[in-house]
Amino acid sequence: MSNISTKAGRVFNLPDDEEDVRIRAGIAADPDTHELTKTEMTTMRRRVGRPPAAVVRPMLSLRVDADVAVALRASGKGWQTRVNALLRQALEHGVLKT
Repeated sequence: MSNISTKAGRVFNLPDDEEDVRIRAGIAADPDTHELTKTEMTTMRRRVGRPPAAVVRPMLSLRVDADVAVALRASGKGWQTRVNALLRQALEHGVLKT
């Protein structure tokens, strides 16, 4: 058996070839399971961060007065989405021209 260590210091014991053959035979003999393919393993991996959005919005850097920035952030989580909605409303009502 060989060992592998993570950066956090956890140690995992890896099976040797003989033990690996026994494990695969056990998987093959069990009707309730199967050995996972690479595609299945990829879909099971935990993805870190925010899931991809259906509509990709471009990043925008905008300078505003300090009190405006404080008020926007103070309005709570989702303030950027609300600002986008306000700008969209202004665009649809002709306040902003394309």
